[in-house]
Formats: sequence, structure tokens, C-alpha cells
Amino acid sequence: MRKVWKGFSSYTVIGVANTLIHWQVFFLLSVAAGLRQAFSNLLAFCVAASFSFYMNALFTFTGKASVGGYLLFLLGMGTLSLVVGHLGDVWRLHGLLTVVLFSALSLVIGFLYSRYVVFRERGV
Repeated sequence: MRKVWKGFSSYTVIGVANTLIHWQVFFLLSVAAGLRQAFSNLLAFCVAASFSFYMNALFTFTGKASVGGYLLFLLGMGTLSLVVGHLGDVWRLHGLLTVVLFSALSLVIGFLYSRYVVFRERGV
């Protein structure tokens, strides 16, 4: 079980910086630009994900950052961000609740997705 969560502390530290970037872009797009939460959350995720993908490749998963891995990460986690943003729109959630919910889900789901799909060790 310990091996599953190896690197989680590093992922969390990078995640804090990622969250700050994500939230700032989200609120800029949703409040200042008036975009729907679904699109604001997806676009904010894409901006923040560029930072966190490469930082996690270097410091958390000791994997090689590749275009394919980056696109896989964006597709999987971007889908989650779009779904959470859409639910925020449908349920008329406050934007803060939407990004808190996405941040909590993406911390755990993103870590496991990155470890076992995006940066999985080949040939093991």
C-alpha cells in the first residue's frame, strides 16, 4: 500500500501551486469574462496542467515528459474538469465550490491516473 502513495507528498506540493494557478484563471474567466463554469474550469485546468505535468514528471514520477503523456494527461483530467464544471453549471453551484470540488477530486484521481496511466513504468 505504501508503494501506491509513493510520491504523493511531492504531488501535493506541486498541486498547491497548480491549484493557485487554476483558481486564478478560473475566476478570471468565469467572473471577469463571464464564461460558463464548464469552460472556465476546463481552460483553467489546461493552463495549470501545463505547469503541473512537467513539474510532476521531473520531481514526482521520475518519468520522461512526452507529448503523448501530456496529451493523455490533458484528455483524462480535462474531461474530469469539464464534467465538474458542467455539474457546477447544472446545479448552479457557486464557483468557489466548483473549484474546491474539482481540486479535491483531482488531487486523488489525478495522482492515481498519473501514476498508473500517464507515467506508468513500462516493462514492469
